[in-house]
Amino acid sequence: MSEPEVPVMEPADAEQHQQHGYSANKDAYLLRLKRIEGQVRGIARMVDEDKYCIDILTQVAAVTKALHAVSLGLVEEHIGHCVVGAASEPDAKLRAEAIDFKVKEATDAIGRLLR
Repeated sequence: MSEPEVPVMEPADAEQHQQHGYSANKDAYLLRLKRIEGQVRGIARMVDEDKYCIDILTQVAAVTKALHAVSLGLVEEHIGHCVVGAASEPDAKLRAEAIDFKVKEATDAIGRLLR
């Protein structure tokens, strides 16, 4: 009798099982994002109802600020979890590469936020 085949975890599967830095605050992030989603629906309703443009822009600014707050929280979580985790790599060469990679990820993400 042959033994059952053990599935090989592909990188996409590994990503699903990896704990992310924001995991401890996931519920809070989801709550904030649902609130933002409601704000965006409200803005769409304002446009549909032909509300004053400045009032709509005020709400767009509020949503933008809320999304930036979520983004900054995620960047902080990335640095505190992922970059710090890379720094705990025992192999010095791998540690340096892992830190460089994680810092570059954060820098690129911040760059996208600022565009």
